[in-house]
Amino acid sequence: MKTASIDREFASLPPEAQREILDFVAFLKTRYPTRQVIKKAERTQLADEPFVGMWRHREDMQDSTAWVRDLRCREWPSR
Repeated sequence: MKTASIDREFASLPPEAQREILDFVAFLKTRYPTRQVIKKAERTQLADEPFVGMWRHREDMQDSTAWVRDLRCREWPSR
């Protein structure tokens, strides 16, 4: 059936029958879900991420390994 024909047939029905058709369509949509096309995210270079280099101007972070080691020693002193 063509869409215009379906529209005419639907419009010719009483309101209660139209509601039943709409309920049935809703049921069919749950039974046969449409497959959504999942768009693959574009791969970006890590260097292009906004968080890269956010601490580059901090003098205490020039040697990040030493900074972490110092932080661990201060926060969790050996017992």
